[in-house]
Amino acid sequence: MGTAQQVVELSKTPGRKRTIVFFLIPHFTMLPFAAAIETLRIANRMLGYTAYTWRLSSTDGEKVYSSSGIGIEVNSSLSDERRYLGGENRPNMVLISAGIYVEEFHNKSVNAWLRESYNRGVAVGSLCTGAHVLAQAGLLNGKRCAIHWENLPGFAEAFPQAEVYADLYEVDSNLYTCAGGTASLDMMLNLIGQDFGENLVNRVCEQALTDRVRSPSDRQRLPLRARLGVQNAKVLEIIEVMESHLAEPLSLLDIADDAGLSRRQIERLFRQEMGRSPARYYLEIRLDRARHLLVQSSMPVVEVAVACGFVSASHFSKCYRELYNRSPQQERAERKLTMSNVRTGVVM
Repeated sequence: MGTAQQVVELSKTPGRKRTIVFFLIPHFTMLPFAAAIETLRIANRMLGYTAYTWRLSSTDGEKVYSSSGIGIEVNSSLSDERRYLGGENRPNMVLISAGIYVEEFHNKSVNAWLRESYNRGVAVGSLCTGAHVLAQAGLLNGKRCAIHWENLPGFAEAFPQAEVYADLYEVDSNLYTCAGGTASLDMMLNLIGQDFGENLVNRVCEQALTDRVRSPSDRQRLPLRARLGVQNAKVLEIIEVMESHLAEPLSLLDIADDAGLSRRQIERLFRQEMGRSPARYYLEIRLDRARHLLVQSSMPVVEVAVACGFVSASHFSKCYRELYNRSPQQERAERKLTMSNVRTGVVM
């Protein structure tokens, strides 16, 4: 716990204030939402006055259920927020809080409100997969943005004009996007640092029991070495090359030349470290990306095949069935059934 002296030192001269609207999309993820609000609450406590206020909003002003099934009451509706833009209740920032199934959310009125807010000088941002909604509104064209790694492939295919990165968060021209999870804490710490400086950021970190402020470009996922349990540097180097060439796969000879090894050496290394051939491993990571696109986007199956480096839909379907014991069409059908069940309340 912080001392009373620390609080007093930071609150001698009350500074700027911000009002933030958290706009909740159905099935939003609780962790980044709670982490963002708690970071602001702690900042207020350390300052000794309410520098940050917030309200929760939804399309119709009704309770919104998170992906964990927890319902959150809101303070305003979209129509309220559009009216507030012209008066004293105008916010300084709007953050779209989203999560799974975000690609199913389409609302032209929300898009228009976001554009109007941004054009009036209100900072606009997103938590977790909320960048999808900002991109729908046309706000991310030519802008750097971040989104959860699981949604990145589908997002990149759906919105090629956005410059999306697997970073923790991005700030570009009054647009704030973060990848979700605990990355929202880092983005809020960045905002607090802009407003009040490093001293307050350090105090908030102490209260939140986090030992450092991560930079925007820190990894979302574990490094390959930790994620795969592989120690061989050459194998890791080759896998990184494979992961960066999924749409247009390289030949094994090209990969061998790039790594400075023979094809036979690569074959032997992959058998030892990965338990399968490099060609088989390359195919599996392409199919893994395809699975994410089928589940996280509405791209036609043939476009998914092309995006993952397959020359024909039939070859893609054959390979997919061999690995996952179901066809791409069945994968997509199961996703639609899950969505239908979620809407009707059969499952959370």
